[in-house]
Amino acid sequence: MKTALSIAGSDCSGGAGIQADLKTMTLNGVYAMSAVTALTAQNTTGVTGILEVRPEFLQQQLDMIFTDIRPDAVKIGMVSSGALVEAIADRLRFYRAERVVVDPVMVSTSGSSLMKSDAVTALERELFPLATLVTPNIPEAEVLSGLSIRTAEEMERAARVIGERCGCAVLVKGGHSVNDANDLLWSAGQSVWVNGRRIDNPNTHGTGCTLSSAIAANLAKGFDLETSVRRAKDYLSGALAAMLDLGKGRGPMDHAFDLRGVFREGPAQ
Repeated sequence: MKTALSIAGSDCSGGAGIQADLKTMTLNGVYAMSAVTALTAQNTTGVTGILEVRPEFLQQQLDMIFTDIRPDAVKIGMVSSGALVEAIADRLRFYRAERVVVDPVMVSTSGSSLMKSDAVTALERELFPLATLVTPNIPEAEVLSGLSIRTAEEMERAARVIGERCGCAVLVKGGHSVNDANDLLWSAGQSVWVNGRRIDNPNTHGTGCTLSSAIAANLAKGFDLETSVRRAKDYLSGALAAMLDLGKGRGPMDHAFDLRGVFREGPAQ
């Protein structure tokens, strides 16, 4: 059985983060593992607290995984500080990890910053060069490229800028009102549109986590990059179309993190 590892934060409500990743990877037919970067107190409507793990403890988790059940693919989600980014990059380089998908959880749909300032720079410097694929949404792609994105052509331009600068493939997700949920995959100088349909479902908590985890699972199973993206897109569309309705919040929160003012420094072991 193929294996996949999620390196991300924990969502106690189960809809995003590590919990969403493990569910998605399992349903996509791989053995799922996790290394937790932070604990969060959150649900579909917001986040009230976050407690980061120590970088040394995160590295210990990664050592235990890679020395026993080596992952065939790695998905990286919420990493909120530069020190944690550097800890991950150090271990991925040491173990020569393959098929790495980075979901840069930086900006919420409302435009709120999701990372400490040093983490964005560290992410580009340390993790993007190790990535097979980076999966920013449109606000995140604007931050990474330094460009405004209002049209499909601007999505292509931003993906190219990010990919050429960082040396990785880029999937710019089009769910932020630019088009009908069509995503743009840029790889090796070529752009491919992965078309989708907008589904009228307000329960979008964790959709970014789910998509990137499904891509990683399909890469682990040996599918090429474009096929993995298309299969993951189909999986996510099916999940949204099922119209699962849980709880009272039902808030439209792609990535579901708004961390302004909720960082709590200190270890969580």
